[in-house]
Amino acid sequence: MIDRAGLAEFLRRRRASLQPEDVGLPRGQRRRTTGLRREEVATLCHISADYYSRLERERGPHPSEQMIASIAQGLRLSLDERDHLFRLAGHHPPTRGTTGEHVSPGLLRIFDRLTDTPAEIVTELGETLRQTPLGVALTGDLTGYTGPARSIGYRWFTDPATRALYHPDDHALHSRVFASGLRTVVTLRGPGSRAAHLQRLLLDRSEEFRTVWQEHEVGIGYSDVKRFVHPEVGVLELACQALLDPDQAHLLLVYTAVPGSESYERLRLLSVIGPRPPRQPSSVVRSFLV
Repeated sequence: MIDRAGLAEFLRRRRASLQPEDVGLPRGQRRRTTGLRREEVATLCHISADYYSRLERERGPHPSEQMIASIAQGLRLSLDERDHLFRLAGHHPPTRGTTGEHVSPGLLRIFDRLTDTPAEIVTELGETLRQTPLGVALTGDLTGYTGPARSIGYRWFTDPATRALYHPDDHALHSRVFASGLRTVVTLRGPGSRAAHLQRLLLDRSEEFRTVWQEHEVGIGYSDVKRFVHPEVGVLELACQALLDPDQAHLLLVYTAVPGSESYERLRLLSVIGPRPPRQPSSVVRSFLV
């Protein structure tokens, strides 16, 4: 059963404890609110300000599990705080572990400060959970896929449009890296895991995957740079640094160019051009990534 008073008080306290700079927002010169405004929290949670305000006032409909998960992430809650929020809302907390998608507050604090570089947070199956604006400009919005297509490894072998993001000379290496990474995760997580489900789907749907999989390669990685192909600025050679959150098996991937290089200038141009328009996956419709 929902504890409306407890839920409202907890939300108010957590909102008051956050400062704009904690979540990548500008403070401004006329701020009087202690902590974040309700409208700012609503934006972070991807819900309407009216809906969020009603929760803080002990009103409104019973929030769904999906809504509570979004609020927990927007308020940068720890796993313990997230579980507490779920119980206040009358729901069982999600299972913890490597399949969870709740990004830790520490990882988000770093991510929120990467305003001038392409970066993303991904699961061990290459499912993109967050992207910086310049990351979206580089590869398009990768967060909107559903089902197995959420995994870039799955898309690589089933959606030809995914390959257009990368230099053609590197395609064979990408195939080996994705297959090698999936093999590692399948071995780690077991035959009943989501990784094993992806493996079975790809064995059924991709002849290339079947061929690469039969090589039983593990530990295949990239060289110093990844080469991306953008339709407007051309080829960008970017180094990729990875930061691992071991509790959630999430990776923060940050892409940088050597200052003064042609790719560096192209990244600067990309920041002016802005995000790519969204595209639809092909009809046939990373971890994997480092």
